[in-house]
Amino acid sequence: MVEIELDGKKVEIAEGSMVMHAAEKAGTYIPHFCYHKKLSIAANCRMCLVDVEKAPKPMPACATPVTNGMIVRTRSDKAVKAQQSVMEFLLINHPLDCPICDQGGECQLQDLAVGYGGSASRYEEEKRVVLHKDVGPLISMEEMTRCIHCTRCVRFGQEVAGVMELGMIHRGEHSEITTVLGDTVDSEVSGNMIDLCPVGALTSKPFRYSARNWELSRRKSVSPHDSTGANLIVQVKNHKVMRVLPLENDAVNECWLADRDRFSYEALDGGDRLTAPMIKQGGEWKTVDWQTALEYVATGLRQVKADHGAASIGALVSPHSTVEELFLAGSLVRGLGSENIDHRLRHAEFSSGEGVRWLGMRIAELSDLQRVLVVGSNLRKDHPLFSLRVRAASRTGAQVSVIHDVAHDWAMPLLSHAVVPAGEWARSLAAIAAAVAAEKGIAAPVQAEADDAAKRVARSLLSGERKAILLGNAAAHHAKAGSLLALAQWIGEQTAAAVGFLTEAANTVGAQLVGALPGPGGLHAGQMLEGALKAAILLNTEPAHDAAHGERAVAALAKAEMVVTLSPFRCNLDISDVLLPISPFSETPGTFVNAEGRVQSFNAVVKPMGETRPGWKVLRVLGNMLGLGGFEFESSQDVLAAARGADAGEAFVQGGLDNRTAAAIDLSVVPGRPATAAIYELDSIVRRAPSLQLTADARMARAAQGEPA
Repeated sequence: MVEIELDGKKVEIAEGSMVMHAAEKAGTYIPHFCYHKKLSIAANCRMCLVDVEKAPKPMPACATPVTNGMIVRTRSDKAVKAQQSVMEFLLINHPLDCPICDQGGECQLQDLAVGYGGSASRYEEEKRVVLHKDVGPLISMEEMTRCIHCTRCVRFGQEVAGVMELGMIHRGEHSEITTVLGDTVDSEVSGNMIDLCPVGALTSKPFRYSARNWELSRRKSVSPHDSTGANLIVQVKNHKVMRVLPLENDAVNECWLADRDRFSYEALDGGDRLTAPMIKQGGEWKTVDWQTALEYVATGLRQVKADHGAASIGALVSPHSTVEELFLAGSLVRGLGSENIDHRLRHAEFSSGEGVRWLGMRIAELSDLQRVLVVGSNLRKDHPLFSLRVRAASRTGAQVSVIHDVAHDWAMPLLSHAVVPAGEWARSLAAIAAAVAAEKGIAAPVQAEADDAAKRVARSLLSGERKAILLGNAAAHHAKAGSLLALAQWIGEQTAAAVGFLTEAANTVGAQLVGALPGPGGLHAGQMLEGALKAAILLNTEPAHDAAHGERAVAALAKAEMVVTLSPFRCNLDISDVLLPISPFSETPGTFVNAEGRVQSFNAVVKPMGETRPGWKVLRVLGNMLGLGGFEFESSQDVLAAARGADAGEAFVQGGLDNRTAAAIDLSVVPGRPATAAIYELDSIVRRAPSLQLTADARMARAAQGEPA
């Protein structure tokens, strides 16, 4: 540690730190544009010039290392005049178009110009003009004349996202930020460049010209998409979601968002919303009131139970639903006398009686790993924010190995990238286990031959300290999922590596914790989707998109006597008899449990649209109409308390999280590949977000499925 004097105060800071870091620790603000705590130091803008005693000229705080006894003044005449001079230069070519700029009211340049800018410019020459660029459906580069060349966007792509899609060309006043070849910006985390831009050169294309910053209310929420559970600031105007930004939480999403977290809000007010209950009569859909719809459902369920028994009723629920909705759906089905409930619609193997599958570590620990083996995941697209953390670890020397059936671009260096047919993943893990056993001189769990690639991965896992074996969505949905876990568990025990599932959805862990799984004698999702039900309740579920065999599942459910869909959207029209409009995450309070087991509750940020009602309320009323006990809840907090039972607090999570398995290892080859969702096909909201569906990732996914791109 070294001690410096900063504006008359003593500050202790680690050796090698910069003056800017010392100022942050002391709570002293130094104006800046190019500096960002998550990016490398560029010292481009020079706005952070400070007065360092004995230095011949003002020094940039972001690039000046501290030395013991250093005396720094950030508000001296010398420092302020230097900062004012820099501001004058920055404003020389700026278009000064604040009245029409989307960044108005939240612009760093605007804020600092008030304090450091002059009242008039001495520059009378012609200003430079930079032509706009079309870089895709998410980011607008229409006003690049505003750019001050801080290079935050360039550094974010190069250092954090791992894809350098933007760069600077030319020199001097001809410099400009561009994609160089006229390409689009296609990174799955590209929207973070909008947040990083301090001057409004990069703005949100979907949000463009739709609202002013000061018109928006800011409300906290949690992303309903992948298992990160990214913390959100949802900005609202006139009871409509206008924009979504990251709420900084270093333990979860740091200060970043994936593009699907940021832009999926477009679907919330889309034309596909279901705003009133509907019943199919004579093959036509009729809008009805809630009382009529719920009585119709209750009567139908009673009739099916009387005719075919309670075991013919089941619920197929989405792991993107809240804890409260999943708990009440389970209570409803079990109250009717059935154990048929499941959230695992894409699974091919359905083990029972084992622990709750989770990440096996804290999300923040991904950034500090030294050795990683990922099985069955395209991490960049399945879990974009996890990928950023693993990539950060790789930049500090972590060795990352992959087993998958497609050679994806991981945007990070890989020690081993084994492209193996999905049916042979168990054999690949068995080969690594054999190599580990040979290195340690112990017996392998199964007989297998270790090739050079397996030996390289084994040696990697046997070295280092902080290690993890992570099973992706495709591994969890695999027909030999139990064998993959058993092999990963054995390798983890022998190499001291944590073993975990990346987990697919916002509430996959929560669905397991509240028992959205078949009980004794109950049917699992695979059986229910093969036509075993006479009455099906579909909660936030679209079998055509969410089931392992979509077309087959739709055909099977079409044969049921009653299908009830609870969804924010008009969906399942061909197979449903009743549509009940329930609120998306923005219109209901609820709780998600993310991959690490973090319980995150949130409130509604806008009023329900039309006749839409929160899903927990709909299920509660339906339970009351059916005369079931245990549905006397006044609030979502009451439902959450019941779901947690006696294990309030952290015990609700930590008590059930367990990735161990007693499954036997089976190395037989299975045909086909596991069912997984593309990045913008994961859930009903992202599937309906127009801008996301225009991205290169969405077009590629449609082309892969044989649909028009």
